[in-house]
Amino acid sequence: MRYAKRGPLRFTSHRDFARAFERAVRRAGVPIAFSQGFTPHPKISYASAAPTGTASEAEYLEIGLQAEVEPDWVRSALDEALSPGLDVLDAAVASGESLADRIDASRWRLELPGLTDTAVSDAVTKFRDSSEVMVERQTKQGRRSFDTRAAVVSIEVINSGPAASGGSGEPCAILDVVVRQVTPSVRPDDVLAGLRVVADLEPPVPPRATRLAQGRLTAQGAIVDPLEAGHDGAVVGER
Repeated sequence: MRYAKRGPLRFTSHRDFARAFERAVRRAGVPIAFSQGFTPHPKISYASAAPTGTASEAEYLEIGLQAEVEPDWVRSALDEALSPGLDVLDAAVASGESLADRIDASRWRLELPGLTDTAVSDAVTKFRDSSEVMVERQTKQGRRSFDTRAAVVSIEVINSGPAASGGSGEPCAILDVVVRQVTPSVRPDDVLAGLRVVADLEPPVPPRATRLAQGRLTAQGAIVDPLEAGHDGAVVGER
């Protein structure tokens, strides 16, 4: 199923969401299946969760059930049991490949309040023209240096305007970025760090990132919804 993290709930960590989702499953009466052994756990599998603080319209998870039920009933029941801002958007019967195998890219919208599209376009051009853009980030394996440029499929300024982030007359450049799923994962803040490396681009206020789509990247740059097997080949993430 596909769910969203919106508004203040974008600050919900993955662990907090997992706890909230398990409570919602119980409240909704969804016939969840459990693992075997001395400490059974509900069969819930998450795919590529967005970083804490980023909004998303395209988070995915799989659940195992003890009985067949209508996907739309599961979606509706769980959506009602979760807090507003954690919204279950779609559900389909799993078939074929695992959910993780159907995701190799994400599309992001990055709002940069206080920056004009001209300034950001110049930085984007320098980023695109670079053969590699190395940044550093603390990971579970320690501080690592990695190339953000290799993971970015496309990056461009798509719009600007004072209303983009609810601002009061300030310019706000908006980036559309498609990123491959690699190890270590390249996150929106890594892309912004790369723009800072190549062009000293520094937003005066914190940017806002929203994941618009996840799935399999096509040759045309669209992203195929992982639930497409249950929905006749739906395609999401096209501009």
